[in-house]
Amino acid sequence: MKEACRMEEKKKNKKKKQRRLSFVYILGGGILKEDFFVKHIKMVVLIVILTIGFISNRYACILKIRRIDGLKKELSEMQLESLAISIELAGYSRPSMVEEQIKKQHLNLEVPDSPPYELYK
Repeated sequence: MKEACRMEEKKKNKKKKQRRLSFVYILGGGILKEDFFVKHIKMVVLIVILTIGFISNRYACILKIRRIDGLKKELSEMQLESLAISIELAGYSRPSMVEEQIKKQHLNLEVPDSPPYELYK
């Protein structure tokens, strides 16, 4: 009689194991009723929270890296624009360009023949 009961329990355990392996059983949440998960629920919750934290941290880092790359690109564009403006300014401040602009605007200014000198030492 005891052997018959043991045989029936073994058959039930086999059925439970077969049921555990089914995809529907796992997605349905039946796996959460298993002894392992019930005994270690705190650890499972901690692992889930840490996983969500790691995923959100990675997402935030990716967003920051994209922003940094965009700002680097914008910085290089601004540096090129600054270089172009400084080259243009250097061209306008050449003495020959200044003289040409004075003549175009008829300001009656001339370049002095003698070098500048200090009045007081």
